[in-house]
Amino acid sequence: MKSFYSIFILIVTISCNAQVPTKEEQIGAAVQSVLENDRDGAKVYGYDPQGKLITLRDGNNEMICIADDHNIDGFSVACYHKTLEMFMDRGRELKAESKNHAEIYEIREREVRSGKLKMPKTAATLHVLSGPTAKYNKATGLVENANLRYVVYIPYATAESTGLPLKPAVPGGPWIMDPGTHRAHIMVTPPAQH
Repeated sequence: MKSFYSIFILIVTISCNAQVPTKEEQIGAAVQSVLENDRDGAKVYGYDPQGKLITLRDGNNEMICIADDHNIDGFSVACYHKTLEMFMDRGRELKAESKNHAEIYEIREREVRSGKLKMPKTAATLHVLSGPTAKYNKATGLVENANLRYVVYIPYATAESTGLPLKPAVPGGPWIMDPGTHRAHIMVTPPAQH
């Protein structure tokens, strides 16, 4: 009976590991969220067979991309400007400590205000390509059924300092979210194509 369970666990492990896209597939999908001329030089994080976030490729430009986490429903890849790396990395650390969204927000706000956590001195962009049924097509090298949105971090900006509304004035129009905080950002979500 013990050997049956050992074999069962081995089969489950192999099955789970088989679902992890290859390094090339993860990179190919992740860079779809950034401008084409930035794709080849972007640093890319992805996942090993155990689900650990690792560096899949070092970069030589200002963009950092993250592959889709196959353990989470739907599809989402993102690329962001390297000046956001400290902010993003701290969020990943806190998430790994099982902190919830509100706790992560509060901790990072406190750390930015104290100077422990550095935010970009100028606006920095995050590009997110996602969709509940989106997927990477290995044959074409393209992500299908996904929509792109842009997040422009501009710490401590407000509606008054930017002239932007607190909600979109038109579908897909820019607006400012989390105004007056460390993670104040301009949201631009073009109308869904898929």
